[in-house]
Amino acid sequence: MNLVSAGLSDRGRVRPRNEDALLLRPERGLFAVADGMGGHVGGDIASRVAVDVLDELGPDGLDAEQLRSIFLAAHGAILRAVSADPTLSGMGTTMTALRVRPENDGCLIIHTGDSRAYRFRDPQLHQLTRDHTWVQDQVDAGLLQPEQARAHPYSSVLTSALGIVNGEPEIQVVDVPCDAGDTILLCTDGLTAGLADQDIARLLSREPDMDAAARALIAAANDAGGSDNITVALVRLLASGQ
Repeated sequence: MNLVSAGLSDRGRVRPRNEDALLLRPERGLFAVADGMGGHVGGDIASRVAVDVLDELGPDGLDAEQLRSIFLAAHGAILRAVSADPTLSGMGTTMTALRVRPENDGCLIIHTGDSRAYRFRDPQLHQLTRDHTWVQDQVDAGLLQPEQARAHPYSSVLTSALGIVNGEPEIQVVDVPCDAGDTILLCTDGLTAGLADQDIARLLSREPDMDAAARALIAAANDAGGSDNITVALVRLLASGQ
């Protein structure tokens, strides 16, 4: 399969700076978004370190275990940065990455934190990742309903992220069958905090052009309040020859 891609990152309307980071390497089939831990000194540094490590160590042909090792390398790089500069103590980042594997018509997702990956197969939007958050744990345990979790005051409390010092991060790997015409969306929680899944699906249905779709998603999240940094990466898979 071939692909077309687009990505944008925006500060939003409330945060004083953008702590998100974006990686687009379409020639290698490698994409990522990362969200530096909001409110922590150095969140923007942590997210940039994470995607830089992925970019540097992410050659063609990555499999699941190689990607997992790269995430752990990024985790270690953030911890070393904190050791070298204690003023950065407490920084960390989510990261959600996509590796398109045209050799087997598949997409490999690897993830920690609450940035998300979705597959859009018009008109359906399907979340591929599980949020590593306190409220998701409560939903899984049957103690909260999903609609309660969305508006819960602890909705942004992470249970895993790169740079967290109490052990290794929880890393999710998802091998996703992909068909020509599918679109993979990677996004930080600045998008999903403002837009419900049906809103995202409606915008993707309306905008077949990837650049226009990325702009529309950012604009809609800002119109919904723009309470956090907003980053999106869109990858549409095309049949060979398209």
